[in-house]
Amino acid sequence: MSKIAIVTDSNSGITQKEAKELGIYVLPMPFMIGNELYYEDINLTQEQFYEKLLGGENISTSQPSPEEVCKLWDSLLKEYDEIVHIPMSSGLSGSCQSALMLAQDYDGRVQVVDNQRISVTQRRSCQDALELAASGLDAKAIKDFLVKDKFNSSIYIMLDTLQYLKKGGRITPAAAAIGTLLKLKPVLQIQGEKLDAFSKARTTSQGKAVMIGAIKNDVETRFGGILPAPGGVWLQIAHTHNEEAALALKEELLEVFPGYDIYIAPLSLSVSCHIGPGSLAIACCKKISY
Repeated sequence: MSKIAIVTDSNSGITQKEAKELGIYVLPMPFMIGNELYYEDINLTQEQFYEKLLGGENISTSQPSPEEVCKLWDSLLKEYDEIVHIPMSSGLSGSCQSALMLAQDYDGRVQVVDNQRISVTQRRSCQDALELAASGLDAKAIKDFLVKDKFNSSIYIMLDTLQYLKKGGRITPAAAAIGTLLKLKPVLQIQGEKLDAFSKARTTSQGKAVMIGAIKNDVETRFGGILPAPGGVWLQIAHTHNEEAALALKEELLEVFPGYDIYIAPLSLSVSCHIGPGSLAIACCKKISY
């Protein structure tokens, strides 16, 4: 049986500490803040990121350099037979395409998974990959499985502010002004490559109800129905600098999915950069079977 290393990036939300506990390797995502280069969870904590974001500093996202990626792969291939590399969605970053190109020089020993996941769903893919490797699958079979499984997840995100979408040019200043005036809470979705509009809410309570209803509908119509705990799906909540609200949302979600184990984590900083603080997200992934 091949000895397989699972590699991802910090967009998965897996910290360096957690990576060591899980047996996963995490490439830290780089950020330019002002004129300085920072790496997530290396010299940039969640607290520092939001302090700089709320302080109005100009923050731009980047991707690990080819040298950083190949250095990690080369090091791991001295110990492992193969690598399964799970980057963030190709629709949200160029890091996946870069990894696919770099892997061409590794004679099939590095398999890059383009399964269009991000944050807590990307994390779940890494855990699934560990499980598949333990079952005896080789790197290519794991990649093929995860790619085939890519649409078996959903994320819905409620924004607290339109300021950062406006700043990034993703909505017009006029639309942002109208939305702010009406105190709209946009609900976005990630299903497949892109971050797309899903619904609009007037209040936080209404926005949470929209997300819970959407997840409930996905589970009932796409993922096998709501089963007694522990159920047939993994449920997750993510947030941007909004942990207290995330804990309250968990209690509301448990009313629909009683007894389920709901994982809570900060949303990826690469997404947070574009949507700002105060956001809440609900995600689910169908449990794999093989």
